Amino acid sequence: MLHTPTTEAQACAVVASIVEARVPLAIRGGGTRTGLGRPDNAVSTLSSAGLTGITLYEPAEMVIGARAGTPLKLIEQTLAERGQMLPFEPMDHRSLLGTSGEPSIGAVAAGNISGPRRITVGAARDSLIGIRLINGRGEAIKSGGRVMKNVTGLDLVKLVAGSHGTLGFLTEVTFRVLPRPERSVTLSWPGLADEAAVALLCAALGSPFEPSAAAHLPAGIGAAAGRTLLRLENFSASIDYRAAELARLLKPHGRPELIEGPGSETLWREVRDAAFFAGSDEAVWRLSLAPTKGPTATAAIARVVPGARWFYDWGGGLVWLAVPVAGDAGAAAIRAALRPLGGHATLVRAPDAVRAAVPVFEPLAAPLMRLTEGIKKSFDPEGIFEPGRMYAGV
Repeated sequence: MLHTPTTEAQACAVVASIVEARVPLAIRGGGTRTGLGRPDNAVSTLSSAGLTGITLYEPAEMVIGARAGTPLKLIEQTLAERGQMLPFEPMDHRSLLGTSGEPSIGAVAAGNISGPRRITVGAARDSLIGIRLINGRGEAIKSGGRVMKNVTGLDLVKLVAGSHGTLGFLTEVTFRVLPRPERSVTLSWPGLADEAAVALLCAALGSPFEPSAAAHLPAGIGAAAGRTLLRLENFSASIDYRAAELARLLKPHGRPELIEGPGSETLWREVRDAAFFAGSDEAVWRLSLAPTKGPTATAAIARVVPGARWFYDWGGGLVWLAVPVAGDAGAAAIRAALRPLGGHATLVRAPDAVRAAVPVFEPLAAPLMRLTEGIKKSFDPEGIFEPGRMYAGV
């Protein structure tokens, strides 16, 4: 059964009725991330598609609020008209997951969805300053507000971001925004090996010249030759100066090509959306680890998982990895390679059978699992919201 309330009060009533019936409930926004997480066993679906509209926009205060089902496209268009943007550059999963629909602003918050600019401005949760949420008792809860401020006690805003609908149903979210840059250019170094490329990215990010994004595409990822990419954004005069200084600082790696306009925009959109793996039948993983350890991890994985392909974002701290889907889709080998390096892996795309058999999110140590179970119980006593979506039995 699909429930599509048009008011928060209606959504509270739906949740209350589901609690009484004690049936599993799936949470949906625009439906663009269907297939992410463990397969659900929901009997009913609660959709935010009827909860739309911008509820607050104060350009001078750089803050925007909207009901959870509001299309992300509308938010971005509204901000662009006033020369502003969501800082964290949210990913669009449609090409990677083969889904349709329109991404919603509530799903951005629920999934903590961020893109290449995260390396410099933070994730979606770092710009999320207010939420309205319906908990597992059918109660509407408000946390945060219109301004950034210190939080004492439990910060529900940050806790809910990235919970993938397992703690409650978002009805409204408020984000801090930033001015759009006047100009954006990409510096591209050709043909670097992974280790040299990550060293270049780390040197650039540690410099005073402020790249807003840093990625490395090995040979065969979107082009025959490898490409190491730095994006510079801001005022035109600033970019000219910083580009020249970065080229001088990184001279041992060769001379970069300057890419600007649609070519640069398309390139970073492909990095953001992991579009290089769209349309294939491979399983896709996200690996998070210290940037300098990325090449060590991918080399270890390649030795035991034939056919593995990858590229690096966030200066090397995020590795997008595509592997054959056979067996456990490389889960054991991938997590074994990451274990001594201190990283973790998330399975983003795989058939239902694989996602049911393999931990999709990084397995938690016993103390963290007890904490996770306790938080889930406090928000959702009857366990109706997306049971098992992130961890089996939770």
